[in-house]
Amino acid sequence: MIKNEIAGIYDIKADADGVRLDNFLAQKIDGVSRSYIKKLIDEGRVKVNGLVTKPSYRIKKCDQIMVDIPEPQELRIDPEAIPLDILYEDDHIIAINKPQGMVVHPAPGNYSGTVVNALLYHCGNSLSGINGIIRPGIVHRLDKDTSGVMLVAKSNEAHVELAQQIKRREIKKIYNAIVLGNVKEEKGVIDAPIGRHPIDRKKMAVVEGGRNAITHFTVLERFGDYTYVEARIETGRTHQIRVHFAYIKHPVLGDAVYGPKRQPFNLKGQVLHAKLVGFVHPINKVYMEIEAPLPPYFEQLLQKLRRTSGFHNM
Repeated sequence: MIKNEIAGIYDIKADADGVRLDNFLAQKIDGVSRSYIKKLIDEGRVKVNGLVTKPSYRIKKCDQIMVDIPEPQELRIDPEAIPLDILYEDDHIIAINKPQGMVVHPAPGNYSGTVVNALLYHCGNSLSGINGIIRPGIVHRLDKDTSGVMLVAKSNEAHVELAQQIKRREIKKIYNAIVLGNVKEEKGVIDAPIGRHPIDRKKMAVVEGGRNAITHFTVLERFGDYTYVEARIETGRTHQIRVHFAYIKHPVLGDAVYGPKRQPFNLKGQVLHAKLVGFVHPINKVYMEIEAPLPPYFEQLLQKLRRTSGFHNM
């Protein structure tokens, strides 16, 4: 394979014969993802022998691939007057109750309507700049369809201290969830390492060699086919609770990524809520616990299960 750095031209040699076009380019072009390559191909910015083709095209010896990568656009994140459910605020930190369905920070194709857009409007310039323009003040995050308490740093000093508490595993995080099936144990610990899924790179999984991940759980109520649980996480791995409960064959209700594709109750995402965060205030050093009430949809689902299951005997 020979690459013409200026023209973005790849002449295929025998060692690349039969490789998918999107895989080949994702490996050869530094700093871009396979999804970005697919987008370039779909937009007609990649041509094989002068013709637009598909990401799945299998390249052949003597093919010539031409890639047109557009100039990067200046990134701009605008403040937006989106209402925030503020649980606590002072000069150094703010805690919000994030609703289900709201993305935490902007990402390609999704630069508005996020928690960050709302925070920029509410706080103005009073947000920590440590994580840059995309994640100002963001110390930890919640998945789009997970609701509940989120801590945000307004000063750099607060950000550094909270990040250290997270690193030392000193921040208390408690979640509520409804999971599929009847969890037999009253209490338990899921100690299983989490890393990227070996096949689907958009997902996480329990994998050998993954990062240490520990989840403690307690059963709150039983509903026959469903169990209401409280989970406390020692570590903060991506999708940790969702992955861990799927691993023990009790995926979170509504989670079509780690559970069944078809879900009951017409849910909009996983039934998972960050109920409480406990931490030492980064400036005044006083221990605090901030709690977020269950969202209405969660409460209504619990009431429905209590009425119809006949198993709420705890």
